[in-house]
Amino acid sequence: MEPPPFLSGQLLLSMPGIGDDRFDRAVIALCLHDDGGALGLMINRPHADITLHGLLRQLDIDPGAVADRPVLDGGPVEQGHGFVLHEADYAASGTIRVGDAWAFTSTLDILQAIARGDGPKHWHVVLGYAGWGAGQLDGEMRQHGWHLAPGDEDVVWHTPIDKRWERAFALTGVTVANLSATPGRA
Repeated sequence: MEPPPFLSGQLLLSMPGIGDDRFDRAVIALCLHDDGGALGLMINRPHADITLHGLLRQLDIDPGAVADRPVLDGGPVEQGHGFVLHEADYAASGTIRVGDAWAFTSTLDILQAIARGDGPKHWHVVLGYAGWGAGQLDGEMRQHGWHLAPGDEDVVWHTPIDKRWERAFALTGVTVANLSATPGRA
């Protein structure tokens, strides 16, 4: 079976019954996907213990006038490592652009720019990431685990956190009320 095409710049949605509570109702912005594996940032789960202002203070960055907001739990891998998922038209030191969909940066200068008010217009601060080894995500997608949706800017930047999973499925014509946690067999 052919592997799926590279998926960077799309949204990866967990199916009901994925079997891993860490990914229950997950919406993951895929940032890297190639022969070596995949990396994505979950964008619909607020971190339980920290907000933006708390994180900035921990890093000795004055929050300035930026509004406090949730830091997102980006995934189960390296939860102490921070990223900023942001619009693709903004670049800072170390920014990796993901096509026209978005970009991500993991250096402090973007947090400093956000605090000063001259960072990207749309962004999410996340701690941790979701990662897959070579071929792992491709294999999981062939089974009952993940669904792809377009990297829609309205879902990523403007939809409330608790509505992103349902809205991203709707982009593909799927009503989440019709999903089953038990896969069928043909």
